[in-house]
Amino acid sequence: MSEWQEEWREANRASWDERVPIHTSGGFYDVASFKAGGERLLPFEVSEVGDVAGKDLLHLQCHFGMDTLSWARRGARVTGLDFSAPAVEAAERLAAGMGIEAAFVQSDVYQAAEALGGRTFDVVYTGRGALNWLPDMGGWAGVVASLLRPGGFLYVAEFHPLTEVFGDEGLTVERDYFHSAEPDVWDEPGTYADPEAETENNVTYEWRHPLGEVVSAAASAGLSIELLREHDHTTFPRWPFLEESAPRTYRPPRGESQAPAHVLASGPQDVGGRGTGLPGGRLLRTPSARSSQSSGTMGPACRGRNTLRWVSRGSYVRVGRCLDPGLPHASVERLSTRALCAARCHHVG
Repeated sequence: MSEWQEEWREANRASWDERVPIHTSGGFYDVASFKAGGERLLPFEVSEVGDVAGKDLLHLQCHFGMDTLSWARRGARVTGLDFSAPAVEAAERLAAGMGIEAAFVQSDVYQAAEALGGRTFDVVYTGRGALNWLPDMGGWAGVVASLLRPGGFLYVAEFHPLTEVFGDEGLTVERDYFHSAEPDVWDEPGTYADPEAETENNVTYEWRHPLGEVVSAAASAGLSIELLREHDHTTFPRWPFLEESAPRTYRPPRGESQAPAHVLASGPQDVGGRGTGLPGGRLLRTPSARSSQSSGTMGPACRGRNTLRWVSRGSYVRVGRCLDPGLPHASVERLSTRALCAARCHHVG
């Protein structure tokens, strides 16, 4: 067994546990505005998920529950699941303080079916910055399918994996789009919500899952792919040149030519990651302004016949000057990240 297989879960949990109070008290999540009626869900999520009034909704990797409670405000009977005990406790306090009925369960995604006592749901929802914490997409897709009741569906909103190919200051290709089972190992203080925060548990393990891997995992779990969409924006300033065109909407400057980012999906497999020459293929990254908003682990495989509605919000790359993508540190001039993937999964059997 590789060393990371014994370490990753507890290291990630310790990191998330420590950052919960930073997130609940800071301006990034702005809990006070949320309590006053502020909306956490993105417009396309509300539209694509549809009316949830009276439905049982499970939010996997829910952190301290703001998105979970947003669905409750819209009439859903909500359950949030996260592997961090401090996050679950904070979610319970937030719900109680707002007078919203909600249940929160401490568990990683791997053990979700057992932790939930075999319950099934009309909607299983996963928000942005979740899949990168899971080693195995097959296990994740399997446990999701086991949590859906007939007629239910899965909906996932996620950052496009292509954005992780590039560095944090510009569009230099620094990492591999195609990824092995080995994780990227980060060692960085602070948090995306407060990069200057003093923290002690700073080593985390993450994985980059190409769209094809995620979609194939869903199909193997018995989910039928209905739809794949990509949009030309993200929800935070992933690169310095992005401009805020609307609240929580960041795009390249006007006039930049764009093309769907998946044109680069066939790029080099050995830029960063395995090509770094680091032991075990690990990629150690220095402090940066990453954005990851959910936590957890994956679940055991299961079988079921469902219909999946998959909506990817990805990245666009300017059609223009681009160095040979086969070379390490190839660069492109502009990229507008499309931040999210949304998966919708109807149970038909």
